[in-house]
Amino acid sequence: MTLSVAAILAESALRRPDHPALVSGTRRTTYRELWDGARRYAAVLRARGVGPDDKVALLLPSTPHFPLAYFGVLALGAVAVPVHALLRADEIAYVLRDSGAVALICAAPLLAEGGRAAAAVGTPLLTVMEEEGTEDGEGAGAAARRLDVLAARSAPIDRLVPRDPGDVALVLYTSGTTGRPKGALLTHLNVVMNVDTTMLSPFDFTEQDVLLGCLPLFHTFGQICGMNTCFRAGATLVLMPRFDGPGALDLMLREGCTVFMGVPTMYTALLDAARADPRRPALDRAFSGGAALPVAVLDAFRETFGCPVLEGYGLTETSPVVAYNQRAWPLRPGTVGRPIWGVEVEIARAEVADRIELLPAGETGEIVIRGHNVMAGYLNRPEATAEAIVDGWFRSGDLGVKDDEGYLSVVDRKKDVVLRGGYNVYPREVEDVLARHPAIAQAAVVGLPHPVLGEEVCAVVRVRPGTAPGPDLGAGIVAWSRERMAPYKYPRRVEFVDAFPLGPSGKVLKRELVARLSAADQAPDQAPDQAADRPPGG
Repeated sequence: MTLSVAAILAESALRRPDHPALVSGTRRTTYRELWDGARRYAAVLRARGVGPDDKVALLLPSTPHFPLAYFGVLALGAVAVPVHALLRADEIAYVLRDSGAVALICAAPLLAEGGRAAAAVGTPLLTVMEEEGTEDGEGAGAAARRLDVLAARSAPIDRLVPRDPGDVALVLYTSGTTGRPKGALLTHLNVVMNVDTTMLSPFDFTEQDVLLGCLPLFHTFGQICGMNTCFRAGATLVLMPRFDGPGALDLMLREGCTVFMGVPTMYTALLDAARADPRRPALDRAFSGGAALPVAVLDAFRETFGCPVLEGYGLTETSPVVAYNQRAWPLRPGTVGRPIWGVEVEIARAEVADRIELLPAGETGEIVIRGHNVMAGYLNRPEATAEAIVDGWFRSGDLGVKDDEGYLSVVDRKKDVVLRGGYNVYPREVEDVLARHPAIAQAAVVGLPHPVLGEEVCAVVRVRPGTAPGPDLGAGIVAWSRERMAPYKYPRRVEFVDAFPLGPSGKVLKRELVARLSAADQAPDQAPDQAADRPPGG
């Protein structure tokens, strides 16, 4: 039996050869052209000795070069290792070394870090896009490694290399919130099943759809849910390498986008843009993932853009989709819906490490997953794999609860729970309430060290345009929150930021916020809290 992720593009090129697969600026690339180009990339790689099971790292932005290289690698039966485009040289070198990559394909604008990393590890380097300052003697060396130029002169390979369903297709590195990133091994079966399943529900993709591709392609949401699902349906992907609200609104209108996929920060940016621009794209549906979308933002987007927003849940290790709100069932804002077809999701006792003890509906515990989407394991990490996959279930590290009808709600990351005076405070719950405050555009809730309570609840807030942050507003937010939340939950402290530190999937990096605020607290001559309402016994 054979199965290959490369067939996602190959089959659509057979079915819809002249339909646009990609839109990038003014350039339109048909399915025939894209598959032909990917096979030319594969020919160059094969001539350089790349073959089945070899790992090839991709340090590429969201331009046509990404799918060309990605499907070129997969067509050879090799393993694609996408690298986060904002990493520094030492971090890239770690991925190259850990994965054992036989080559790095790097975009010229990313060579400052990628080139240094490849040189440090001794990984052969191929580039795409024009390099600056490659004149005289340097020019010949640069031209010799230009994959895109070499591919244009090469004959495409005849056909994709067949793979076994259990062979590894991708190594996707987790964000490494605890220690060094780990490489999740996703098989051809993992990826093809996730794409085929989610294309039908929840994503409901047809060949007439046009998706705004504003999520980075190196990340699992943009790559598998976005690019791969779009290509599997034979639909059109409109690339947007750098997201901004007004630009996204304009691009969706210009290209007739019917589907939007984004993370919560993108939803808030589009709502900001819509306040200044009365035009509305003809969106049929929108999908949110990557982090919790406050219900207030979901409601505002639905009212503003006139289309349903379906929120879901997934992880790198689960290829990625686990559960989603789906049109087959009533939408439940505030939940991530029901498990996708063929996948089981349950709640287990979080404190029991060596076995899975399932809990009944209505009880909070760790979300555990079993099904075709669970990775083969972590590369070179048998101990980490054994900790993550217990009794056949993948332990997500997220806390959640299921109701009687099987709808899943994600409460928080196990590690993000704030322990205040012996009470568990779930930041997402507090953030959902704060999202309804008229002055707040976005809020992230963190726990800061407290000498008596262990941790104190702190709301880090970005205010709406035209609102002045300061002690008075902070005190007002505290008072407003106290009326709407239990005494142990509401934030006693409010800090203001212009922008949040974000990870590759658009998640707010809460550990970075905690580190910044803790460092400021320890600095001499610090200013008092912007809102320090601490009633006795509160």
